[in-house]
Amino acid sequence: MSIRIAFSDVDGTIVDTNHHALPADGPTLRRVTQRIPLCLVSGRSPEGIYSVQRALGITGPIAAFSGAYVLDEKGEELYSKTIPLDLALEVKAYLESDLPNVVAGTYGFHKWIVDDARDSRVLQEEYFVQARATQSRDLKGTFGKRGIHKFLLMGEPDAILSAESTLGARYPELTVVRSNDILCEVMVAGVSKSHAVDVLCRHVGASRDEAVAFGDGPNDLDMLLAVDESYAMPNGEPSVREAAAHVCEWSNLESGVAKTLARLVLGEGPGER
Repeated sequence: MSIRIAFSDVDGTIVDTNHHALPADGPTLRRVTQRIPLCLVSGRSPEGIYSVQRALGITGPIAAFSGAYVLDEKGEELYSKTIPLDLALEVKAYLESDLPNVVAGTYGFHKWIVDDARDSRVLQEEYFVQARATQSRDLKGTFGKRGIHKFLLMGEPDAILSAESTLGARYPELTVVRSNDILCEVMVAGVSKSHAVDVLCRHVGASRDEAVAFGDGPNDLDMLLAVDESYAMPNGEPSVREAAAHVCEWSNLESGVAKTLARLVLGEGPGER
């Protein structure tokens, strides 16, 4: 099989435990992207994805907010699907009244707002994604009629599990999925990483059977199942490892994506140049 496009999740897949790119992966991935596009597909905002691209010295199309906002290699919009403002305001009010143990960040296009920018969970997320939040409760004034792309819920594992089940049941018009045990993403229904795969395959003129994908978390499952050549990270959740076609030989801390793409795209073994 000839690989013509690659998709990779970010956190837990192509970054370290601090959620930052591994500089040593840069040379290999730059050579890979001279052959094929490497599309980062993440729950992060565009700014949070671009920080990883910059650290690696690569460019390419991206899918932000787990597929709700897809941009080409020049930053031009290929696809956008938002939560309508009225529904976003209702959800935000519900989170504040019924899920007070969860901190919610609100994202739309290139903006990220939070109620309290000094909250430790917000500061930690800023450090991880290398982007800054703005303190504001004004969803209408910030995002207007265009709506929002995502709520990011931050909290302890039990609170996140509860939020995932509660919100998913209360709002069937939303997609609610954990990205890890302390984070839960809320987008409008129909948003998925697998749909982003389709958008980006069409953009470059490739098909799903010419794609490879890498991921580690529950929000990566549909992307991994969308392509034949899928790799779950060995550090990923058991359900993800079971669903993927392969388990990567190396973890995210061992440059698993870079080493696997070097073999698949460049025909090199680990350590070869």
